[in-house]
Amino acid sequence: MTQLLKRAIAELAKLPDDTQDALATRILADLEDEQAWDQRFGATTEEQWTRLAEMEQREIAAGDSIPLEKFLRTRMSGE
Repeated sequence: MTQLLKRAIAELAKLPDDTQDALATRILADLEDEQAWDQRFGATTEEQWTRLAEMEQREIAAGDSIPLEKFLRTRMSGE
């Protein structure tokens, strides 16, 4: 266990039981979600990734989508 996790657990232990339970529920839900995403991504084949990339390239070329980098630049510049 890392030092940061030990510190977090020590701080959580100081909280009232209901708060500890609420936070534990959130943490466990996040862990389940992460595991589900890992399984989904792990089950994705190279062929599926290639098809997804090709589909996105067609959408960009058709003007139906913009590259993430351009979207982020636009959002950060306030346009």
